[in-house]
Amino acid sequence: MGLTEADLWGATPSDLAYCRAEFAKLSGSAMFTPPSFEGIVEYPGFGGGINWGGVAFDRGRGLLIVNHLRLPMWVRLHRRSSPTEGNQQGTPYTMSRGAFVSPSGLPCSRPPWGLLTAIDLSTGGKRWEIPLGSMPMPDAPPEAKQWGSITFGGPMVTAGGLVFVAATTDQHLRAFDVESGELLWEVELPAGGIATPMTYEVNGRQFVAIAAGGHNRMGTTLGDFVVAYALPAR
Repeated sequence: MGLTEADLWGATPSDLAYCRAEFAKLSGSAMFTPPSFEGIVEYPGFGGGINWGGVAFDRGRGLLIVNHLRLPMWVRLHRRSSPTEGNQQGTPYTMSRGAFVSPSGLPCSRPPWGLLTAIDLSTGGKRWEIPLGSMPMPDAPPEAKQWGSITFGGPMVTAGGLVFVAATTDQHLRAFDVESGELLWEVELPAGGIATPMTYEVNGRQFVAIAAGGHNRMGTTLGDFVVAYALPAR
């Protein structure tokens, strides 16, 4: 918990230099450091952890499926110039915040940033853990596939042993084997699937649906889609 200078990371030397310079300006980064006028780093950030999309529970297998985010955030206070300026009225300050990222848009912390994990509730240990999604970047090196994505959205598990999750900046909906974490299927959505999938049945045929509306701060395509998928009808 918390971020240190040794934890800083950059995809390029210039990215790393930027992250180090910005980090040096901040007044603190340890867990529970209160916000300051110089600014602090929150890690885990206010986007999670796991709190944004929740978890999925496979009752039959005793597995908890968790999409969790490892993204540091910065928070900075500002002295109020007038009693009615901005939000938080009645306080002597206002607040700004954002993701602690480099000019390339990649986080200033070491990857992976987004992970999908299955926790065995009989032991409390991990059954499997995999990077989830990928960050859009030109000329990505091969290891970028292991970096995961900034994610906002939860997983869903079906009785048939599939975990469906979107939530990533690469705008894909994916299906994984709940026992092993193996990727079984993926499809690109028309906009960012920053939501949790749902499933329903019509006349014995199962559908999986997700709201694809995007997220302006994640850089995903914005839209107003609800997309449903199913196996071919018999």
